[in-house]
Amino acid sequence: MNTKYTFTLLTLLMVICFVPAMAQTKGKTAKKPAVKTVQKPAVKATKKVTKSAATPAKSTAKSLGDAAAKTAAADTTKKGGQNTAQNQGGSLSEEIVVTTNYKPVLAEAVKIRRNPDLEDLNVFKAPMTYAPADKKLEQDNNIRQLEAMKRPAEQDSALTNNYVKGGLGSMKTTFAEGYFSNGRDEALQLGGFVKHIAQSGNTLPKQNDSRQEIGVFGKSVVGDNTFSGRINYNRRQTYFYGFDQTNPPAPFDPAKQTFNKISAEGEIAKNYQDVENAFTYAVKLKGYLFNNAFNARENNIVLSGFVNQTVNQFYAGLSGSVDLATQKDLNYDSGNNILRANPYIRFQGENYKIDAGVTIAKEFGLSDRFFIFPAAKLEFQVVPKYVRLFAEAKGNVNRTSLADLAAINPFLGQNINIRNSVDQLDITVGLKGTMAPGLAFKAAVYRNSIKNMPLLVNNFADEFNKFAVIYDDGKARVTGFNGELDFKAGDDVNIFGRVEYKDYSLATETQPWNLPKVVITAGTALHISNKVDITGSLMFRGDTKDRPIGAATVNVSNPSFVDLSGGAAYKVNKQLSIFVQANNLLNSSNRTWVYYPAYGFNIFGGVGYAF
Repeated sequence: MNTKYTFTLLTLLMVICFVPAMAQTKGKTAKKPAVKTVQKPAVKATKKVTKSAATPAKSTAKSLGDAAAKTAAADTTKKGGQNTAQNQGGSLSEEIVVTTNYKPVLAEAVKIRRNPDLEDLNVFKAPMTYAPADKKLEQDNNIRQLEAMKRPAEQDSALTNNYVKGGLGSMKTTFAEGYFSNGRDEALQLGGFVKHIAQSGNTLPKQNDSRQEIGVFGKSVVGDNTFSGRINYNRRQTYFYGFDQTNPPAPFDPAKQTFNKISAEGEIAKNYQDVENAFTYAVKLKGYLFNNAFNARENNIVLSGFVNQTVNQFYAGLSGSVDLATQKDLNYDSGNNILRANPYIRFQGENYKIDAGVTIAKEFGLSDRFFIFPAAKLEFQVVPKYVRLFAEAKGNVNRTSLADLAAINPFLGQNINIRNSVDQLDITVGLKGTMAPGLAFKAAVYRNSIKNMPLLVNNFADEFNKFAVIYDDGKARVTGFNGELDFKAGDDVNIFGRVEYKDYSLATETQPWNLPKVVITAGTALHISNKVDITGSLMFRGDTKDRPIGAATVNVSNPSFVDLSGGAAYKVNKQLSIFVQANNLLNSSNRTWVYYPAYGFNIFGGVGYAF
């Protein structure tokens, strides 16, 4: 009986041990986060599942699996044979026992406690709008004409027609200018201007100079013709303040000199038309009345004009003038008249231009002479669009004018000797063009043959501190060189300069009295910004000589000098601006004429207003 009971007990124990294992093997699920597994890269694990010969029922296996799932997870990895494999170098095997299926537990879902409103019966209707394009269908394969681009607005679209400026400065300087016009009108332009400047030096008594100018002008386009005209009035006042400072007179009261000139001119010209065989013409009438504080008087009227006929590249024309003048002083009252005619022909091609003609001149009144001079010009493109060669041969009669002499030297005395000079032959050869963008140049050499060349000299022996005019009787030759350079870098920088050299060979006089051999002028205009502009100028004048004074035998020398000036302007706004001008910055003792030093350093400034 003991054997029977023992066998029964062993059978129950085997069922209890092997039934759960068989249930896990059938499920074939071995994933459970809580179960640790040992993995070794070099070892191939084998899963060994033991089946019992006696398989319990499914219900029993299920109940046992549920019971096992409720228990805590344990390490079911058996490390059997690990030490043996490492020590003995045999094959490794790893046994994994799966206890139960993995059952994930999900949290409760958060539900939206809101139901749709099924009672809303309003139906949404989107607004419908139609905008049909009223446009003709065009074919894209046809080339369309480009539309003209609109011109951008000008920087100063609202133009100001009038401008005034005024200022004060050292040496009792007073300055004022004004410009007026009717504005933008292509058919009619009317305007006027006024100018005033006065200064008083401190080197000598009454070293004063005052200048005023006023004028009006007009221009109108009527049909095929343009009519233009102007009227000007100029006045200048100064004193004969010069004297020998090493031997000053006592007492000394300088005499006052005043010049007045009223001038007018009118012109009718045919407008340019781009047509074949064009016929052009122009007629101008001008004249002036001049007088000084003493008895000098001069009246002049000039009628000039030209006609020109074009035939393809051939031009033919005739220009001429009638120059009538009356000159009067204490000791003379005479007429000085000249008739001129200039017939010419012109040939013009793509790279050349040739003018051939003569100038016929006839004097009557003061003298009675007849002349025929050459009048020829040539221009040829040495480097097309860059460098041109030009040459000129001409001659003419130059009427000696009291107004022109007074503008050169305001300290002339009375009863000026009047004789016309004659340019018998002036020959000029040179080059002009551009060396680089914005860099223009002109260089020329010339030789002039002049008969009765006028020279201004001191007449202190007869009139104390006044000058006179003499003439080099015979033929004088003047050989010289002119060079000009102009660099313009856009609208912001403009630098220019000119050098002139002359060599005189006179017939009767020993020196070209008061005529310098070298004159250099230069200037610049800088546009720093829309508000600031700076200008500057420089002049170098070589030394000159005047004839001996009185009984002296030594010529009087006027040393060379440099005159440097500069100015600046600041634009506050479109209407208001501020300016300053400084002259003779080096404060050099400039002296153009004997006994008459120029002003030293002086500065003045003021404001300008546009409206």
